[in-house]
Amino acid sequence: MGVKMTQDELKKMVGLAALPFIKPGMKIGLGTGSTVKHLVDGLGKRMREEGLQVTCVTTSSITTRQANELGIPLVGLDDVDHLDLTIDGADQVDENFNGIKGGGGSMLWEKIVNTASDQNIWIVDESKLTERIGSFGVPVEIVPYGASHVFRRLEQKGLKPTWRLAKDSDQLYRTDENNVIIDVHPGPIDDVNALDQELINMVGVVEHGLFIQRINDIIIGREQGPETIHVKD
Repeated sequence: MGVKMTQDELKKMVGLAALPFIKPGMKIGLGTGSTVKHLVDGLGKRMREEGLQVTCVTTSSITTRQANELGIPLVGLDDVDHLDLTIDGADQVDENFNGIKGGGGSMLWEKIVNTASDQNIWIVDESKLTERIGSFGVPVEIVPYGASHVFRRLEQKGLKPTWRLAKDSDQLYRTDENNVIIDVHPGPIDDVNALDQELINMVGVVEHGLFIQRINDIIIGREQGPETIHVKD
């Protein structure tokens, strides 16, 4: 019996498995997170070794720093009329390929880039799959002004909100847009569309981490190898 792969090895496997989808001349959206980090490392290597030429847009300051270190050319999203492909990770994915994103705090930019992209691929290890999403907290990005009022409204709705704090700090986490995040904990969600509308229609909410029917393909890192599932055209 072989040695079981670690979660990071599965993440690396699936990150590298997405590289063949990237073709010369494409405009690419680069997601955020530990799985995408392996993808970006692999993209940088292809560009150095193969002379691959692509133009990239990032979904966070974290990915921007990594791309700059690797010499990957970046432009702003407003500098392109569309993106050919965006590759991103997810924190949890259900059997209908709806997902929760934003564990890294970048779901606003991620959703904007996702919307601007002709094709979207998620890369996840198999631990992210679940029958119903919701056991992983759903991040809700809100403007700082009146934030405690939004928190109380979420409490009143029974969504069990918690403030997201900066790493190793008692200060509130700040997004790239200088907003704050409240994570809600609804448990397994029966109706993702209803929760989506309930959150986005709340005054003070900028965006949330529910991504509903937003991908074309998903690549899953499994022990036996990467599995690609085509979701929709």
